[in-house]
Amino acid sequence: MKQFAVLSSLLIMLSIGVGAALALERQPNSDYRARREALAAKAKGGYVLLFAPPEAEGPNDLYGYRPDDNFFYLTGWTEPGAALLIAAAADAQNNFPAHPYTEILFLPSRNPSQEQWTGPKLGPDNPEASRLTGFDQVDALDNLRNALLRLLAQRATIYTDVPAYGETSNSNAPLEWLKQANAFPVGISFQDVRPMLSSLRTFKDAGEIELIRKATNASIAAQLAAMHAMKPGMSEREISALVQYEWGKRGCERPAYAPIVGAGAHSTVLHYSDDSGPINAGDVVVIDAAGEYSMYASDITRTLPASGTFTPRQREIYNIVLGAQQAAITAFQSGKSTLLRNTPDSLHKVAFDYIDSHGKDLHGNSLGKYFIHGLSHYVGLNVHDPGDYEAKLGPGAVFTIEPGIYIPEEKLGVRIEDIFYVDPSAKLINLTESLPHTAEDVERAMAEK
Repeated sequence: MKQFAVLSSLLIMLSIGVGAALALERQPNSDYRARREALAAKAKGGYVLLFAPPEAEGPNDLYGYRPDDNFFYLTGWTEPGAALLIAAAADAQNNFPAHPYTEILFLPSRNPSQEQWTGPKLGPDNPEASRLTGFDQVDALDNLRNALLRLLAQRATIYTDVPAYGETSNSNAPLEWLKQANAFPVGISFQDVRPMLSSLRTFKDAGEIELIRKATNASIAAQLAAMHAMKPGMSEREISALVQYEWGKRGCERPAYAPIVGAGAHSTVLHYSDDSGPINAGDVVVIDAAGEYSMYASDITRTLPASGTFTPRQREIYNIVLGAQQAAITAFQSGKSTLLRNTPDSLHKVAFDYIDSHGKDLHGNSLGKYFIHGLSHYVGLNVHDPGDYEAKLGPGAVFTIEPGIYIPEEKLGVRIEDIFYVDPSAKLINLTESLPHTAEDVERAMAEK
């Protein structure tokens, strides 16, 4: 009876561990498999070796462990300390036999003592590990060295996250250990895998877009809550706390980036994140804040009049920014438009030209010099997602359009940022369309307390 009770407890703990490992909303295993196969094709007979970060500790544990973007993109795996090995199909060479496409997920062996602190984990010896993770093979991390000796050909290329000079990456420590353990044959070279992954991540699949949509919908609700709550006498921190609560209760696990709530002069500081000042009557308040849902980010900015109504000058600048955004939207052409600044089909140039030809500062100068940042960036697993910025925008691209004017002399900053994607029919879709855009719509929403 006692043995049965112990066995039952172990089974319960194991099921909890499996659930914890897959707690985020996750795409089908086939989606991650397709990405691994696509990366293997780019590797052209080489090997891919990637490592998940270790368990977060200290200040880095503020929101709990967060997987590495590239590792998660390829595996959907959310636990620390894992490794991924992909070998593209290859013909026989250098005394190594031909081998088919091979992929192995290496998991740390379970440590019951550590799991009392960090929670149960899925171990490599679990008979369900392959089915749950979607990998052909799941092995113990301790067996990685032997797998490399078995699979790697001499003078092969290993693609990993090679750090730039002075930087660190997830691969630093494990690669150093493997080198000391003589795990690599003669003539092995290492190349950075990140350019290939950035190319793959430029265009999102349907599952990714759905997760970005969920992050965006939760963030829209948070921005609306800020509109309803805003009034003079509040602090920036109150609004920051409010938006984080609102998207958190809708399933977002953390902010997609440090929330920006800047009132008055702070509205002209692009990455202001202290969120510590007062909100005074007559201020405009820039709220650049969005949540992350199941690892996928959103990115939204609205500019609000603290008192509920824009002054004539604030409305003028707001309408110029909105006009610049609309001009870029109108100019978009799938397969032609780019996110680069200085190309014939640049959306940035369209928005800049609009701002520079509408309105003046207090000295009669055009406003172009007050638009001081880029118009767009890709969004995905990271709020500034890697991608091919020279690529023409087409189906699967997810990006922001965010013009802004910042005039410190007037303590007046306005940014309007929405997130868009190109659907399979090449149509540009505004994921934040339901959030008030015009000055009148913003004022109307703010009146709905």
